Amino acid sequence: MYDNKFSEDVSSFFRSPVREIFKRVDLNSIYSFAGGYPSAETFPMEEIRRTMSEVIDKYAGKAFQYGATQGVPELREAVAARYGVPVERVQITSSSQQGIDVCTRILVNPGDVILTSNPSYLGALQSFCSYRADIRGISHDPDLETFKKAYETVLSQVEAEGKQVKFLYMIPDFQNPSGESLTLEERKMLVSLAQEHGFLIVEDSPYRELRYEGEHIPTMYSLAPDHVIHLRSFSKIFAPGFRLGWAIAHPDILDKIYVCKQSLDLCPPIFDQYVAAEFLTSGRLDENLARSIDLYKGKRDLLLSLLEKHMPEGVTWTHPEGGLFLFLTMPDGFDAVKFYDTALDAGVAYVAGEFFHPDRSGKNTMRLNFSFMSQERITEGIRLLADLLRHEIA
Repeated sequence: MYDNKFSEDVSSFFRSPVREIFKRVDLNSIYSFAGGYPSAETFPMEEIRRTMSEVIDKYAGKAFQYGATQGVPELREAVAARYGVPVERVQITSSSQQGIDVCTRILVNPGDVILTSNPSYLGALQSFCSYRADIRGISHDPDLETFKKAYETVLSQVEAEGKQVKFLYMIPDFQNPSGESLTLEERKMLVSLAQEHGFLIVEDSPYRELRYEGEHIPTMYSLAPDHVIHLRSFSKIFAPGFRLGWAIAHPDILDKIYVCKQSLDLCPPIFDQYVAAEFLTSGRLDENLARSIDLYKGKRDLLLSLLEKHMPEGVTWTHPEGGLFLFLTMPDGFDAVKFYDTALDAGVAYVAGEFFHPDRSGKNTMRLNFSFMSQERITEGIRLLADLLRHEIA
């Protein structure tokens, strides 16, 4: 009865398979490698309780009032100082997901082209589809010249179609879903293409500070500050329940985000911002981040060793140097979507890789998260998943 009431945009929405899993089962009752949930062990409850009291004592009712759309000055200044950027280039967002969405909202008209990796973050693909963007996914190739050629081919195709590339969306550090990272040379190549062809880059970096091995690689933003919108989040390094992120970009871009956000949420959560600012400036965030990195490295190392020990022949996986995920690839012909009910009925959950691919390839892939469960449950869950895969692949 409501079909003729909805906007044309509604037909472009698609449901997150991850969220559908959450509706279907209690994650604590199964072996869940599905979501991107941080471990509750990383939430510094006593420090949060103390900081909340300090914020109330310090700011009183101001902490519960409306605030500036750009974010409270204390948090913007703390973020600017931490990452070495001018404060006028910092916009606080209500989660990094909002950052992705407002970038798309201010830059993309229906039919405009967005370039992204293939696979790419599911939440970003949902946002792009909701604005009726033309999404072009480009698969990674370890050979730099081949990788560059793939982008040049797509750019030529877009130009021939009379369309415009508005931006490239990329997670260069410990990508969701693959866990892989771009090299410095690959980052420079993509920045150079953006400058040459006149499109922007939206650099999504929620996992950047969760590195367990290897050397930090410069951000794409640091290579071209006026061509890159850099997004980050407190969700993976502090607590997702605060729903806070931030964008770093040229002030002209942030001004459009500022006006856009006025029609969305007026301002990010004020009390949460003051708590986050106190955590940043007091050093508590870095102390907790160090503990989180130690915990997650142990879980990643365990998962990699279990895959090596239990997975049947023909199954391969990525080796992430950080972040929360890795990607499994099964032999050709395997369908991770069809296999999902078999796995869930047995008590183990994952996310089928097809959902992360703009071209709906990757049917024989799946994403595994290693941050959420305990090491004991990771161990039992991988044994179960490996047994199920061995039976299915045989």
